[in-house]
Amino acid sequence: MLWETFLLALQAILRNSMRSFLTVLGIVIGVAAVIAMVTVGQGSADQVTADVEKLGSNIVMVIPGQDAMRGGPSGLAPQPFSMKDNDAVEALSPVAVAAPISQGRERAVFGNENWRTDITGTDNRYFEAAQWELERGRLFEDGEIKSGKAVCVIGETVRDKLFGNADPLGETIRIKSMSCEVIGLTKSKGASTFGSDQDDFVIMPIKTYFRRVAGNNDVGLIFASIRDGASIPDAMDDVSALMRERRLIGVGEEDDFEVMDMEQLTTMLTGITGILTGLLAAVAAVSLLVGGIGIMNIMLVSVTERTREIGIRLAVGAQARQVLMQFLVEAIVLSLFGGLIGIFLGLGLGLLGSSYLNVPFQPQVSIILLAFGFSAAVGVVFGYFPARRAARMSPIDSLRHE
Repeated sequence: MLWETFLLALQAILRNSMRSFLTVLGIVIGVAAVIAMVTVGQGSADQVTADVEKLGSNIVMVIPGQDAMRGGPSGLAPQPFSMKDNDAVEALSPVAVAAPISQGRERAVFGNENWRTDITGTDNRYFEAAQWELERGRLFEDGEIKSGKAVCVIGETVRDKLFGNADPLGETIRIKSMSCEVIGLTKSKGASTFGSDQDDFVIMPIKTYFRRVAGNNDVGLIFASIRDGASIPDAMDDVSALMRERRLIGVGEEDDFEVMDMEQLTTMLTGITGILTGLLAAVAAVSLLVGGIGIMNIMLVSVTERTREIGIRLAVGAQARQVLMQFLVEAIVLSLFGGLIGIFLGLGLGLLGSSYLNVPFQPQVSIILLAFGFSAAVGVVFGYFPARRAARMSPIDSLRHE
């Protein structure tokens, strides 16, 4: 009986194949969008974790201002750090090395080419702590760091934009009014999870940056590497206590800085990714409801068109529940077809999105099953009302219908 009902529903769908396809298009788009969004979102979260792990699990960052990394209310501009703050952090027993970092964006010029990029002032401790490797060239010499000589190490993107295929080593680029000799080129790391280019930078000695670029001696970030075997939470407590003392923060007063380790950074970034993915998936799920309304609408039209057919079936002995089941199965089959097409389309879009963003392709079986189940539920919910209307028709009135 159920098989016959399924065949009847399939015949009715195939009789109006184009209309049926347009009807399920909302379901297809909804299921595909949900699967694609969640797949790309999960891949992005995994890539965030992998990117942070590349820095090592023993990294601690000290940032001026409360909620600096979370975008919270800032009020007054946070008081920056100084080189003495960085040296004090490095003097702590759990800290292996601490690198001062100051950053800004400026335009780098070479010949007729120019490129706006991140300019970072630091020293060789940063390359050690952040695990940057050189493709060619060398790092800064001690004399260059102490004297603030105009030398720099560039990333692969800057090399490509300014020099093309030429060797940049020994060439001079201009940043603001300063001429800077390129002495090193870092190995490429590519795009980060959020699409930012990790190779788009120029690094120079921090004294050079202070004098020739920033015009002040403010340190915007302290990047500290904790010794092997040392406790990260204890090290963070030591850094926090030191900074409170140096910044004259009294008992009961809130910190005007943040100390973050890689686990906190990973949690924060994956949380942001999860929220964005959830919002996009929720928006995409709305099209499933729109698709359900489309199915209900077309099934009502179908009931009206087949009124005489319904009357004949009822007149020859078909029960009302059999008529109801026929139209309900028809609505469910439409939804399931839309769900199946949406699954394959969603996986394809997820693969394309993951490849474009350079994140792992991580399809979630649970989300695929949930989206498919939801599409079936849409067929039941939105197909029931037209099916009930067909089942309640009077055979005599149906046979009189023109």
